[in-house]
Amino acid sequence: MRRHDDPEIPARYYVRMGEVLAARGVDVGALMRELRIRPQAIVRPEAQLRLSQVEALVDSVLTRTGHTDLALDVGRALKPSTHSIVGYAMLSSPDVDYALRVVARYFRLVMPSFRMRYRAEAGRAEIGFVPVLPLSHRCLAFHLEMIAVTTYWELRELIGGPVPDCVLHLSIAPPAHAARYAELVGAQCRFNSAATPGLRFVFAADFRDYPLAFADADALKMAEARCAALVRSAVARNRVRDWVEMMLRESGGGMPSLAELAQTLNLSSRTLDRYLKREGCRFRALSLRVRHDRACELLGRGELSVTQIAHELGYTDAANFTRAFRRAAGCSPSAHRRRA
Repeated sequence: MRRHDDPEIPARYYVRMGEVLAARGVDVGALMRELRIRPQAIVRPEAQLRLSQVEALVDSVLTRTGHTDLALDVGRALKPSTHSIVGYAMLSSPDVDYALRVVARYFRLVMPSFRMRYRAEAGRAEIGFVPVLPLSHRCLAFHLEMIAVTTYWELRELIGGPVPDCVLHLSIAPPAHAARYAELVGAQCRFNSAATPGLRFVFAADFRDYPLAFADADALKMAEARCAALVRSAVARNRVRDWVEMMLRESGGGMPSLAELAQTLNLSSRTLDRYLKREGCRFRALSLRVRHDRACELLGRGELSVTQIAHELGYTDAANFTRAFRRAAGCSPSAHRRRA
């Protein structure tokens, strides 16, 4: 029986992953049997995988194959047409700017585990993605890389030529295959470049200057109506507490506030706090626990000084960090490090 708090993700993207793996010589059938996923059940256009299945699939594939760069090839294999009715709306749009606004509006139908934002003004455009469902560190990194590469190559397809020069900010550390990002011609890739989990493209360009070859007002109107109906009928089953914990855990250079996290979900701080209370926790307590866990982890690694760790966790100085740590652990950070 499917758990109530196990959201569903469109299976079509992981079917593409299977095709990429098969081209690399991986026995995809054996992998599916091991994970108890029936191949015939996920090839239907509207097939779904549970989030727990996606987590298990990504973890198993990366562990068994050692293909750390898999997300890059999966991302390049995806096309606007892969996104079902949202992709149809994109391709029917009058220009790239409108196509990006459409996909941002209905990105929940594309990849429910992430939210997309698109902003454009005064010859500058920004495309961003943040997770809105709880993902493991490994699964989060995989999807961020896949989405980044997909965005780049889909823009190239929509434009019908080179992508305007841009800067790609990724919250993850440089992967073992970082050199492959040179394939994204015109994109300066910066890792560890976001305070909270996610990615962001910044362009000095106006995407209204790029008309689309298959623009069709009637087709666009039909596609947008269908997208709106699908969004209205979708039932949210997000695990809010787990998502907040992930965002706190994966953030660098300080931890996001309740207001910042609420804005990510298009909620008020009061509404997000109410959701957390309904799941039996309070934001302050959760934040303090995650911050302490991260402090213990960083102290145990021995790579950063106490002052550096304090700044990493958002404290104004080492003395404040030491006092907070002593209250939680009963000893100083230095004493904890010696024991570890």
